[in-house]
Formats: sequence, C-alpha cells, structure tokens
Amino acid sequence: MTGAALELDDLRASPNALAGDYARFGVGDRLLLSGHSHQAWPDVALDGQVEAFEDAARDVDAKWERAFAKAEAVREGVRALLGDPGGEVALGGNTHELVLRFLSALDLRARPRLVTTDGEFHTLRRQLDRLAEAGLDVVKVPAAPADTLAERLAAAADDRTAAVLVSAVLFETARVVPGLGELADACAARGAELLVDAYHALGPVRFGLAERGLEHAWVTGGGYKYLQLGEGNCFLRLPAQAARLRPVVTGWYAEFDALAAVPAGGPVGYGAGASRFAGSTYDPTSHYRAAWVLAFFAARGLTPELLERSYRHQVALLGTEVDALELPDALLTRDRDAPPEAVGGFLALESPRAGELRAALAQRGVMADSRGPHLRLGPAPYLSDAQLREAVARLGDAAEFVAKL
Repeated sequence: MTGAALELDDLRASPNALAGDYARFGVGDRLLLSGHSHQAWPDVALDGQVEAFEDAARDVDAKWERAFAKAEAVREGVRALLGDPGGEVALGGNTHELVLRFLSALDLRARPRLVTTDGEFHTLRRQLDRLAEAGLDVVKVPAAPADTLAERLAAAADDRTAAVLVSAVLFETARVVPGLGELADACAARGAELLVDAYHALGPVRFGLAERGLEHAWVTGGGYKYLQLGEGNCFLRLPAQAARLRPVVTGWYAEFDALAAVPAGGPVGYGAGASRFAGSTYDPTSHYRAAWVLAFFAARGLTPELLERSYRHQVALLGTEVDALELPDALLTRDRDAPPEAVGGFLALESPRAGELRAALAQRGVMADSRGPHLRLGPAPYLSDAQLREAVARLGDAAEFVAKL
C-alpha cells in the first residue's frame, strides 16, 4: 500500500491528494456527486478481486480458509467503525437478507407490532409494508422533524412491540436522527429490540456505539456507499441478547462448525456468536476487495475522524455555493436551519422538478440523483473544493435550463 497519511487540507486541494489513488474511476476528471450512493473504488480494489481469483485458481475448494480470513478483516473493519472491539458481526450480501434473519428471530406471534418511520430506505419500507399486508401491526411515525423522531418512536412502542427500526441518518434528507440512545433505553424497558440502519452514517458521521448509548442495539449497514467497499459487503452487529434468539430464516453456515455432529431429526442447532445469524455459500470476492480497501483507508489515514471533518466541510461548501446561485425557492431550496452536526454526508435540495434537474446535471457532466422532491448532491473525500464549486456552477446552468422548459 503506497501513499502517506493525509490531512484535511490535502483533501481540499486541487488536485485532491487522493485523486491519483482512484485513477481507474477517473475521479480527478469527473464530477461524481454520487458519493451518497456509489462512490469510486480506489485502484487497490482491483488487486483484491485479482487475489480472489488467484486463490481460487491455486487452491480450488481449499480457498475458503483464506476467504474466511478476508471476511474476518471485514468484521474487524466494522468493529473499528462502530468502536465495538470484540463485537459480534454477521456478514451478508445485502442488508435485506440480514434484516430478514433479524425479523425471523423475533416472537411476532406474541409481539406482532413493529414501529418504524415513513422515511426508511426501500429495504425496510418494502419488507415492512408486505408484512403489514400479511397481518402484522406496522406503525409508521413521520420522519420529520428528525430532531424529535426518536422521542416519537419511543412513544409509539408498547408492550406488544417486537422491534423499533430506524435509520441513523435519513436517506432522503441526510438528517441525523438524535436521541437514539434514549430510544434504546425505552425499547429495553418495553422488552422490544432496536434495529438501527447505519448505512448513511458510517463514513460521514462518527458512530461509536458506546458514545451513542447503543451497546444493546442491533446495527446494520454496508460498504456500497461511503466506505467504497462495493457490493456484497453488508453487516449486522449483534447485541448480547442475540445469543438467545433462533432465526427462522437461517442458512447452513449457522451450523458450519458442527456439521459432523448435527443429529438426524434433532432440533435445529446454531453456532456461537455471529454465526447464529450466518447465511450460506457466498461469493467471497467482495470480502477480498473490501479487505484491500480497508487497508488502503488505514494507510492513507482516512479515519472516522478525518472523514467526518471532510464530509462536513464539503457539505457546507456545497450549501454555500448553492445559496450563492440565488435560485428562486419555487424551483429549488434547502434546509438552512440544521447545524453541521445534524447533517450526514450529502446535501439534500428540495425541488418539485428534482428529476428534471438531475437529468440536466447529467447532460452537463455532473452525476447526482434524486429521490422524490429531493435532489441529492453527494461529495466524497477524493473530490477537491474546486470540483465541488464547478459542479454547483453547472447546477446553476441546469436550473436556468429547466426553468425555461
């Protein structure tokens, strides 16, 4: 791994000191404001994918010892991000399969109530909607205002509640949800579980579990977005009480260490620790890629502290530049009341024509996206301040074009 550890000024410079490490994605020559969705991978990610192929070619079925070591490197990376040394971490190809195992471990006959928000990503939104159709009592609390969301979720949970499910950072608006520690206490008092979706938190927001009072919470997330790990790198962090649960949706890896001793016709057994929530055979290439990227982050000093400082600076810069355009609120506006610590890793702009603005930006070489009335501009640590200013200048041109349609 080459390159020295970096400081914030190195990430603001033009060219950005990281740009050379992302040559294959061409980050220095492109305006990739898609950092909240799919970030560029550092070039070393390809080394990880090649290593996975070479291990399989050399060792064939004996590759799994090396593959499992890569998986453990991913778990260690998750523990470091959560400030949870020794924590139990189950891995999965996506958060949906992990959430399914979590839900299947709950006693939904005795506690048929699930409490969530109307601002969850589609992984939770769709699955919970379908469970509501099947007869579960799914309660959706309005996500806005985010400042009181945790308190309102706690009030909606009762003794029939199996779990409360909420994001740490809302995917449409980038608003951080405060008070999750108090929500965890309220859930524990009612005998309910708390599942926190940290996908939009990890990277832009430091997320130490002890500091947030979430030692007894379930936490899910993944590396497709800000962590640059690519597809297939999701996790479920298990609290201590997970040891007494038996997921109904369960893969054979959950008894991998005791296959030879599985009794015929006996009760379904589970492994220790995180293996209790394990799945089945998977493509280990994703873990090789992730292990290389995590090592790259460590070598370049891309710590949670530096990443949080970088995202806060970049989001604030984008906001300042957007305000300087002086666009009419009827076309595009934003929340200017939230302090920096209340916002995650992207700038959410509100517009009734968000989709048209996104398309006009794409025509002008700026990759962004829209969700309903929100145009989302997502920076990344490999973009310079000059690139962010240029992207917003092109937004001004795009807005002028759309306004004339």
